[in-house]
Amino acid sequence: MTAELVRGQNHPLSQARLEVRISAGTPVVAAATFGDADGRIGGAERVAHPGGPVLPGLEVSRQAAAGHRLAVDLDAVPDAVHRVSVLLALPAPGRTGPVRFGAVAAPFVAVTGLDGSEIASFTMTGLDAETAVIALELYRRQGAWKVRAVGQGYAGGLAELLTDQGLADAHALAATVHEAVARGRADAVPAPPPRPAEGDRFRPTAAPALGPDHGDTAAQGAPGPVPSPPAYGPQTPGTPGQSPAGPQQPPPPFPGGPGPEDTTLAQPPAPATGGPVDYSHPRRQTTAPPPPPPAAPPAEPGQPARPVAGDATGWSMEERLYNQVWGMFEDLARTMAAYRSAVDFADSRLEKELDQVLSDPRSRIGGRGDAARETARERYDSLVAQARQVLDRDLTQLAAESDVVEPALPLAYARWDHPVWHDYRVPMEIPMAVRLGDLHLPEADGVRIPMLVRLPLERGLWIDSGRAPSLDGSFGDAHELRGLALEAAVAHAARLLAVHPAGEFTVHVVDPAGAGARELAPLVRSGVLATPPAAGAAGVTDVLSRLTQRVDLVQMALRGGAADALPPGFDTSQHLLIVNDFPHGFDDRAVNQLRYLSDEGPSVGVHLMMVADREESAEYGPLLDPLWRSLLRLTPVADDHLADPWVGHAWTYEPPLVPSGSQVLQRVLTEVATARRTWGR
Repeated sequence: MTAELVRGQNHPLSQARLEVRISAGTPVVAAATFGDADGRIGGAERVAHPGGPVLPGLEVSRQAAAGHRLAVDLDAVPDAVHRVSVLLALPAPGRTGPVRFGAVAAPFVAVTGLDGSEIASFTMTGLDAETAVIALELYRRQGAWKVRAVGQGYAGGLAELLTDQGLADAHALAATVHEAVARGRADAVPAPPPRPAEGDRFRPTAAPALGPDHGDTAAQGAPGPVPSPPAYGPQTPGTPGQSPAGPQQPPPPFPGGPGPEDTTLAQPPAPATGGPVDYSHPRRQTTAPPPPPPAAPPAEPGQPARPVAGDATGWSMEERLYNQVWGMFEDLARTMAAYRSAVDFADSRLEKELDQVLSDPRSRIGGRGDAARETARERYDSLVAQARQVLDRDLTQLAAESDVVEPALPLAYARWDHPVWHDYRVPMEIPMAVRLGDLHLPEADGVRIPMLVRLPLERGLWIDSGRAPSLDGSFGDAHELRGLALEAAVAHAARLLAVHPAGEFTVHVVDPAGAGARELAPLVRSGVLATPPAAGAAGVTDVLSRLTQRVDLVQMALRGGAADALPPGFDTSQHLLIVNDFPHGFDDRAVNQLRYLSDEGPSVGVHLMMVADREESAEYGPLLDPLWRSLLRLTPVADDHLADPWVGHAWTYEPPLVPSGSQVLQRVLTEVATARRTWGR
């Protein structure tokens, strides 16, 4: 049960790894401070803010947004810290928007587990002239952590708030925070405008009961898958947002790029009195309009329209199918939210009615209590049956849509058992996205949603080899899980190679002890690797140094506005580094280089794929926490760790493993290697 706190109330915390979800009616700046037993900060290094978003066990957002998710690991917070205060502030004056919290909806904060389950929530009502507020604080009490609703506002803004917490240079730090927010806003890519409605696009009729804790999808992300796009998960891959015509790609929760191009045709402006004269031809267009989507066959009377592949908006069939898949993802998330909300309501109503029966002494005489309990349970069964009927109707429609969409998916979106792989040829263009697995919910096990992640990759990948057992208990051996994790990494790398043109994607492998020779054999035998897998300390150092220098060189060229000044013959392809058996065989320098590649590499085309068990690297302490959070976590077996960006369901992820006995992976890699030799890459 969620504890709905009022100002000053506290609640115990039973988990160490948490999220603080913030929802506001306007973009706000989120920050946090580490305080001593008296709540004093002591120095700017104890403040996490958009200009410096990471402290041990704590990470905040880098930008102002109407929704935030702050990551907290209480076990990693230094022992000297007794209070973690979560702060909200309006961006600096001078921008358009509200100038006080009293002019917007009451901000809402919720402390949740990593699975999205709420532990405590707090709505900050009664704010007026305040421009900064301490929302809540996590504090130690007798060796345990608790959360307290604070809601203390400051009309003087962030500087006054930090001064009150004992920070000497509060005004300078407040200026730094607002400057970082302004800089991030200037660099952000605006979301595309809404697309035209599709009319017959299926949407669930039951509206889910959403709470404000789900936040703003622009700040959340999908597996990331859903992010940005969730998070999956965030982000975090980039994660699409809601649209009447199928989902688009909003700004993801992690640094990333824009979504698909807006398909709304430019219309000539209406004449305005006194305005400038528009000399452009009113019917001349600079680009050809997209062909119309395929028409659905006529439906029988009283029946829903039969689904058709590619009925979403887009300039190409690939983009239409991409948007349609994300539309199915959102449809299933919201219809399941409606069903779960209805069941929760039925449960609470049954509990309330049974309590009323037990509290009435008259119900103990003459069997009246038994009749009342039976009536309450019949009403409960009726409510649940109605909710299930609506869910089954929506699932039937989604399953029918999946049946026509799955066979029509292009190569980059298709499963390994799809017939399109039998006639594989190296493509000439980079696709919009790539499939990294499937997602489903326990109540709708028959409906699988492809997990599509935009290209180029905006985050690295982490194939977790350490979680056991799987959901069905089929894999519990640590050695077997490590082998499965590396096999999954090879399948992901093969797919990325297969969907890129010849020479446009390069793969490196680091295997210090040579423990993955069997699983890496398909990549080695086919000859698609840039160099043989690096082994030993010298090999690890060589590969990491070359990729680090590459990132430095490209960054300097881009920042200096001299991208054409790169050395002649410079390899401009995307690079992927597969790291196996981490942290064995990696010294402190190598660990820092991996962190650098995970943070700075994706923006210049260098990507990281870690095959590792997080627990085995615990000796590094909180040093590696930012590394794990910067990567999209995938598993070699089915696992329910990804959340959607709309309602935060815990989705079961299934990796895209090659069917047992199939030779499709070897055929594809052989074709890629042949094309690379033909093109001299």
